Amino acid sequence: ALNVFEDGTVVDAALLVSKRIIREELDGLKVLGDGELTKKLTVKAVKYTASAKEKIEAAGGTAEVI
Repeated sequence: ALNVFEDGTVVDAALLVSKRIIREELDGLKVLGDGELTKKLTVKAVKYTASAKEKIEAAGGTAEVI
């Protein structure tokens, strides 16, 4: 789902809610490693699976824990 954003986008829970990718933040955002990522993004979340972090960084992006 993150491939819809342009390279360089800072992706956080508020952006995902505004784009209707998620419904609400609840206890924070956890990013799962399903699918492939082709965009260089800065992703801000509470938790990441190991595969999600690897895929974000392999695409040239950054996985920030908030």
